Amino acid sequence: MPGWALLSTHGLVLLSVVEKPEATTREIANDLGMSERSVQRVVSDLDTAGYIERRRVGRRNQYEVNNEKPLRHPVKEGRTVGDLLSGLVK
Repeated sequence: MPGWALLSTHGLVLLSVVEKPEATTREIANDLGMSERSVQRVVSDLDTAGYIERRRVGRRNQYEVNNEKPLRHPVKEGRTVGDLLSGLVK
């Protein structure tokens, strides 16, 4: 595996949430080869920044991505999360 990747851990977790919004942080961690604690931190970052919304469904969380949220990089001003994800989601 190379020493770098095109997608950050935040991007990978966001993609996982889009593809499987009912997944637990443990399931996301297993899918991505990350620790559960790392995924929890990323989910918390994404939730705090408004990129995802966490909703309690029974005893589990379910996540929804805010596709209208702008990308954080100034070079991509005016582009949204939905713009980015539309080319990456299966």
